Amino acid sequence: MSLKTRINDDMKTAMKARDAARLAAIRLLMAAMKQKEVDERIELDDAGVIAVIEKMIKQRKDSITQYEAAKRQDLADAEKFEVEVLTAYMPQALSHDEIALIVGTAIAESGAKSPAEMGKVVALVKPKVVGRADMGEVSKLIRARLSGA
Repeated sequence: MSLKTRINDDMKTAMKARDAARLAAIRLLMAAMKQKEVDERIELDDAGVIAVIEKMIKQRKDSITQYEAAKRQDLADAEKFEVEVLTAYMPQALSHDEIALIVGTAIAESGAKSPAEMGKVVALVKPKVVGRADMGEVSKLIRARLSGA
């Protein structure tokens, strides 16, 4: 079953259960997916849907930080709930050891020796970890490995 189909089915389930909060979060996701399809005149596949979800999670986390700084815990809690709903559609995250193994393999394959060649490594790593690891953390790991190499 495709990710879009699963999200649509979950929306129907939330409607039947009268789960207003979950329904609202899923509808936001459906709207973001539809907007991306209309804007780019494409049909989203699972990778495209995951990219939309990643973007939405990042936006929610930024909002949570701002709401907590403004002492608006009610709004922060609502955003945290949306992050939980969205995270359920993400593929299982990679462990630190799995990421380190992928990075090590990519460095060996690319022959990169310095941080200046980081782009080669990122190009090999990104397709393997997209949606399953935070690229910021992966970049830090690559940079550390290349600086020490």
